[in-house]
Amino acid sequence: MPEGDTVYLLARKLDRALAGRTLARSDFRVPQLATRDLTGREVLGHDTHGKHLLTRFSGDVTLHSHLLMDGEWSLTGPGKRLPARLQADVRVALETTEGGTAWGRRLHRLSLVPTAEESSVVGHLGPDPLRDDFDADEAVRRLSADPAWPLVSALLDQTRMAGLGNLWANEIAFLTGVSPWTAVGDVDVPALVARSARALRHSALVPGAYQTTTGRPRPGEDHWVYGARRRRCLRCGTAIRRAEEIPNDPTNRLTQWCPHCQPGPGPEARLTGRTIGT
Repeated sequence: MPEGDTVYLLARKLDRALAGRTLARSDFRVPQLATRDLTGREVLGHDTHGKHLLTRFSGDVTLHSHLLMDGEWSLTGPGKRLPARLQADVRVALETTEGGTAWGRRLHRLSLVPTAEESSVVGHLGPDPLRDDFDADEAVRRLSADPAWPLVSALLDQTRMAGLGNLWANEIAFLTGVSPWTAVGDVDVPALVARSARALRHSALVPGAYQTTTGRPRPGEDHWVYGARRRRCLRCGTAIRRAEEIPNDPTNRLTQWCPHCQPGPGPEARLTGRTIGT
């Protein structure tokens, strides 16, 4: 699933292509929006909250989209179209009067709301470190509300702090120096929030730093534990361990950790049957 920094950078890319331009055509290919037409509206810009993308138009209209696991936005220049083999996945196409087109593919959540009522689609989310209104104290309060929750599950819950996905949950547990299943009440939560916010901002705002947590951009060395297969810890040499995800349980996704650098409970401490916000 794309994480908050991924969506933030996507918003900046779409701004460069669309902001300030007028739509010559809009094509919604989902039943609930099939009759809506945004032709003639100006694209005012893009905003994000966690993993949610907000495309704002003149006339108090916002297009809300969520990429979930496999959604994406693509851009083509004047006179160009996506290849025919990709058209079946298109859920929305936005063409500007200059001829460029933005194509939203495999968007599982797509809605139009009044800009003044964006809270109806993102109001459930926790503070986002990539927003100007980020409230670290509120993030601490929300993460601390259920002290028995495993750290990795609490970080994945977008209603506590928005923008952290599975990559960051795994990497931040390593950087905190505890098992992913350590109860969140047993860690320094203000320090955890500060570390998470710093990591997400560094990834999104520093050129060349995108989702590189070790400072080593080379493939296989860019993450401490996430994505490691049959690899030893870059810090201590211990074999990285791996707990597979529990199907249909978003609180227990694929988790990787170094048992030496991250002491504490193992996957037997996972909580099941819980729900989290996305």
